[in-house]
Amino acid sequence: MRFQNKVAIITGAASGMGLLTAQKFVAEGGKAVLTDIDAGAVEMAAAEIRRGGGEALGLQVDVRDYNQVRDAVSRAIEKFDRVDVMHNCAGGSSTRIFGRKEPFHELPIEVIDWGLDVNLKGAVYFSHAVLGVMIRQKSGVILNMGSVTGLEGGAGAVDYSTAKSGIIGLTKSLALCGAPHGVRACCVSPGPVMTRPGMANMKTRLGRAAEPWEVVELILYLCSDKAAFITGSNHLIDGGRLCGGMD
Repeated sequence: MRFQNKVAIITGAASGMGLLTAQKFVAEGGKAVLTDIDAGAVEMAAAEIRRGGGEALGLQVDVRDYNQVRDAVSRAIEKFDRVDVMHNCAGGSSTRIFGRKEPFHELPIEVIDWGLDVNLKGAVYFSHAVLGVMIRQKSGVILNMGSVTGLEGGAGAVDYSTAKSGIIGLTKSLALCGAPHGVRACCVSPGPVMTRPGMANMKTRLGRAAEPWEVVELILYLCSDKAAFITGSNHLIDGGRLCGGMD
């Protein structure tokens, strides 16, 4: 029960690794505030956790809107009185989500804005909203979701790789802000993960994509007290993809 009585806010928590993180966090004694832009899906996910005996709150939040972000943190404090973990998981490639195949210089600027706002500004917004709470508690962990794309680049996802590179810088900066107050910040950068079939086509040295639970186990470790001396660092979980020589 690594997270007994601890409280986590998780973005993008209606599905995928965000949902799995919330479920496992609660299974180990924690309480979860699930946020997602899909109101119906996030409430359904929270309700399922509650039916299993856990404590969870589902909130519709657009991470691009700071007022919604701030209100979500306020509701978490009102409900559970603290925030111990902030997991910035919401994100995705704008070109994939909007089905765009044009080269970067021909993309509508609205698509690029979406990618930067969701993948980078959303994490900045939530980190800004929770950091003061954690500083007052003299404890807390901000766990940001990066990507191998933030390190290797991607001509077909320029805004995504730019945002994920920025997430690493955000993590280091938050670690510096939080260290005097017992607040840590870490980044997890996965390679391909089997949250959708297309990921199986991305090459790794191990010859497969990760299962979602493999990434979530690393996330939970870094959020736990067992990782109390780890802060400011980016943790690759990519099956050796960035070892070099992958065609």
